[in-house]
Amino acid sequence: MTQQKARVAYLYVTIAYWVFMLTDGALRMLILLHFHTLGYSPLQLAYLFLVYEAAGAIANLVAGWCAARFGFNFTFYTGLVLQIVSLLALTQLNEFWDVSISIIFVMLVQGLSGIAKDFTKISAKSSVKILISDSEKKLLKWVSFLTGSKNSIKGLGFFVGALLLSCFGFIVSLLFMATTLSLTLIIIFFYMPNNLPKGNKSKAISQVFSKNNAVNYLASARLFLFGARDVWFVVGVPIYLFSSVTSTVIGSDNIAFFIVGGFLSIWIIAYGVIQANTPRFLGLGKVNKIKIAEVLNIWLKRLIGISSLLAICFLAINDKSLSTSAALVIGLFAFGAIFAIISSLHSYLILSFSEDNRVTLDVGFYYSANALGRLLGTFLSGLTYQHGGIAFCMLTTVLMLLISFLLTKKVT
Repeated sequence: MTQQKARVAYLYVTIAYWVFMLTDGALRMLILLHFHTLGYSPLQLAYLFLVYEAAGAIANLVAGWCAARFGFNFTFYTGLVLQIVSLLALTQLNEFWDVSISIIFVMLVQGLSGIAKDFTKISAKSSVKILISDSEKKLLKWVSFLTGSKNSIKGLGFFVGALLLSCFGFIVSLLFMATTLSLTLIIIFFYMPNNLPKGNKSKAISQVFSKNNAVNYLASARLFLFGARDVWFVVGVPIYLFSSVTSTVIGSDNIAFFIVGGFLSIWIIAYGVIQANTPRFLGLGKVNKIKIAEVLNIWLKRLIGISSLLAICFLAINDKSLSTSAALVIGLFAFGAIFAIISSLHSYLILSFSEDNRVTLDVGFYYSANALGRLLGTFLSGLTYQHGGIAFCMLTTVLMLLISFLLTKKVT
């Protein structure tokens, strides 16, 4: 493929990935807030996302192998189609169903959405190394841009989800998102360059597991890193803020939707902006994987410090006042800034340590561990918040970050 066609392909992949992540963020907020207003407990809310994360763990392994065996286009288009199907399937949810049936139905559909996300993500992340990267410095630059922009778009999706739910309700919001994604798929299908990597039929499914120790340690560290974030992010903080707003300021659920969705949206957008600009923020001129791994360890120590301080504060002050909520918001923005840097460096390292002939396999293996971490964090988010409030969520975060730090040290 010529350099010009490669860049055009990367542009189309990036745009489609942005639209996909917009619907992914919006869908998460739709489900979380819609079912919270129906009276679901924190643990029941966590259940709604468990299959999503579990399916993602398996999907990443399979997607990496499928991309290596059947080609880049196969996994990319499959992910987009599955997301459209999952959005349309959720429109069939009946509010008169028994709670247990509703939970099972949403869990299964969310599982399909999880598969869709990870099929699309493997293609998008691998495209950086396959299509446009020809040096370590460019690799860090472009992977930081894709990772950061993706998260900013997903953050915008959180606000869009809250806005759609408030203005149009659950079903119409789902139909709107399915239509938008369908139009994107049609455009990409007809205009994407047709000479992307085709795959290698000799790739066996057993090859998804890496024999590279650096990749294995990075994947293990990623598991606990994202578990540490999702312990507070998935259920704990959104429900804490929603309860705080409705109990101390206003009784309107719709306005609370805007406030909670707005905070999560701004948090993720800011997180994505920092991710995209990590090389510039850190002044990383000459880049090599060992140096980046050492920088990563330094920032992990700082994140453990911030998380420990938040945990101590909420053990000492355990209420839902506006001042406590404001302190939480400030602390979580500091957490997000450092976490964004760590995540960006992590995403660079996995591509840097991966060999060209198995990049989709190593990326799939790595993000399978990422999904397992989110699965663990999602379950613990509902469990810890239900039994110990936001303070227990943050204590669990500290523990998981410590484990991630110890595993990351093994890389160097």
